[in-house]
Amino acid sequence: MIIDTHCHLDDKRYNDDIDEVIARAKENGVERFIIPGADPLTLKRAVELSEEYSEIYFAVGVHPYDAQNYDRAFLEPFVTHPKCVAIGECGLDYYRLPECDEEIENEKRLQKEVFIDQIKWAKELNIPLIVHIRESSADSLEILEEYAGEEGGVLHCYNADESLLKLSSKNFYYGIGGVLTFKNAKKLINVYPKIPKDRLLIETDAPYLTPHPHRGKRNEPAYCQLVGTKMTELSDSIEDSIDFITTNNAKKLFKKIT
Repeated sequence: MIIDTHCHLDDKRYNDDIDEVIARAKENGVERFIIPGADPLTLKRAVELSEEYSEIYFAVGVHPYDAQNYDRAFLEPFVTHPKCVAIGECGLDYYRLPECDEEIENEKRLQKEVFIDQIKWAKELNIPLIVHIRESSADSLEILEEYAGEEGGVLHCYNADESLLKLSSKNFYYGIGGVLTFKNAKKLINVYPKIPKDRLLIETDAPYLTPHPHRGKRNEPAYCQLVGTKMTELSDSIEDSIDFITTNNAKKLFKKIT
């Protein structure tokens, strides 16, 4: 069994064929799915899908791009749902910062405040985090080392920054997706063998980051197999299959998944 630990099945691009998407995933060995909470506007759809499909779970949180829309009071009713497994995706993303220095600092300050609050929230609930880090490794690492709890979490779409590997000692896992199959992913390919095997997770980030050879098309959970094949190719001396390793890891982190 494979668990896709990060797929946005609540995205409108799946509205017309979600049954077929799930069926194709199962044909390829993917039998559990986690929808990360990124946009509060699609959270209700994520909950509906989790109630319709026994295989689907979800998380509650706000992506750093939507930090200005963070409202914990709105989100709180959803975290008590039996299919909610984590807080996030939350984190820092400095890729699209404003041009004005003052606006840059204000944006960073807002993202940090929202990130820290979601970390504290996960700590209060004793559930893991789903963390988004883009061009913000130093600040993210500093915040996680100071505030993260024992439940840890996953660094979604791990960005290959070796400094973040020290978080494995704080029960953080590393989400590996389609980027690993890209021809220009040399940094991730070089760092990948350094990730502890008991900290590896498979994800697609569907509908984004579609793996080779399907780049340019809509991504979907069935493509976890392509990621797993590349992970196996790059893994030295593993006794168990990548499918077994990553599924076992996912169940350790997201304890509600059966």
